[in-house]
Amino acid sequence: MAYGWEGERIRLAPLEPERHLDNAVRWLNDPRVTEWLLIGDHPITRVAEQKFFDQVSDTEIVFAIETLDGRHLGMSGIHHVNYRDGTAMTGSFIGSVEDWGKGFGTEASQVRAYYAFEVLGLRQLRSGHLGGNLRSSGMLRRTGYVEVGCYPRRHWKRGAYRDSHLYVLEADVWRANRQP
Repeated sequence: MAYGWEGERIRLAPLEPERHLDNAVRWLNDPRVTEWLLIGDHPITRVAEQKFFDQVSDTEIVFAIETLDGRHLGMSGIHHVNYRDGTAMTGSFIGSVEDWGKGFGTEASQVRAYYAFEVLGLRQLRSGHLGGNLRSSGMLRRTGYVEVGCYPRRHWKRGAYRDSHLYVLEADVWRANRQP
């Protein structure tokens, strides 16, 4: 049965612990997956990740990224939703290492933008990545995000301070550039 918000190859599905929790715990404890994430340098327990799954709300919306046949690829979120201002922070990761570089993250970001703008009625999404994360930079740009700034040496990650690149996607710009 189809459910969630679908693209051509993926869907953003509601989190279901029995289907998604084990993968999330495994991926968030894999140093390859968390190399560019702000989390992951401390062990993530099943209990801690279950607590994260349970916090999903009107202002913290998190989806599982799945193929249309239901294979779990990663996670995508719309965080700190401010309905008054029409803004939110976004982020995603593909945890399935064998699926990196296949465009699943970009498609998930595009479906997430559709959901944020057309379903939630937001007007602006913010996102970012650590300096050097070329996959995230490319995914954000392909979705239509524009880099608006950089915090130099903002985050400590694996032995060095990393820049934090900031991006914005405006609903009107996204709509104007969206492919039918």
